[in-house]
Amino acid sequence: MICQLYSLVAWLLNLYVIIMLVYALVSWVPSLRGRWTDYVAMLVEPVLTPVRRIIPPMAGLDLSFLVVIIAIQFVVQLAQRNALACY
Repeated sequence: MICQLYSLVAWLLNLYVIIMLVYALVSWVPSLRGRWTDYVAMLVEPVLTPVRRIIPPMAGLDLSFLVVIIAIQFVVQLAQRNALACY
């Protein structure tokens, strides 16, 4: 049961990274924007905002995306390692 939970957490976090990448892509290509991007922003901005307070954008480059994605990938690796240890 706990092994499946680790796998689910890893899967959900990887999905969140994909959502973040879609959000970044839409910010670069304004013609892709629509009502759906508001929902994506509701998922991504609450995580990015606290990181932006610590690491503000520099020269127009928002490093908060990179910091959050690296942190998520670290947690994903831990979850996958724990999931594999169960088998």
